[in-house]
Amino acid sequence: MTDSHSRRPPNRQLTSPISERLTHLITALHPDERTRPGYARLAKEIREATGGTLSGTYLWELATGKKHNVSVEQLSVLAEYFGVPPEYFFNEEVADRVNAQLRLATALRDTRVRSLALRAEGLSTETLDALLAMVDQARKLHHLPAVEDPAPHDAAAPPPTDGAYPPADGRS
Repeated sequence: MTDSHSRRPPNRQLTSPISERLTHLITALHPDERTRPGYARLAKEIREATGGTLSGTYLWELATGKKHNVSVEQLSVLAEYFGVPPEYFFNEEVADRVNAQLRLATALRDTRVRSLALRAEGLSTETLDALLAMVDQARKLHHLPAVEDPAPHDAAAPPPTDGAYPPADGRS
């Protein structure tokens, strides 16, 4: 019994990602702490939007990791309300993909970021690469962490068919 019991992860390992991800979704939806709804109001919004019933206390318990028994139905209600797949709460790959989309959505809330993106549309690949290099340098100057490209250029990958990039080894 000890052997099979040691292989089974404790409940805390399951609820920790759920609580972290729920808190992350709440923060992404309501970034300003001053205007962020309390759990009772959030539960009411969830009920009105989805028809699912979760109490404010239960949401608080989930968000703080105090509640360990989460049903598939409750995860489905949360997923529907926040616009994420239910797998977001327990699948690392899905969570990473959704979190990348959330970072983009959060960045696009800033009108200057949207304006920059809209102005860059239609520019050549070379110009976009130069702008990206400038933004990366500006982030370094402001001591901000580097941002990974959603689809980084792989030196081992074949060059684009439009000839926009020279081969990775510098030959033309």
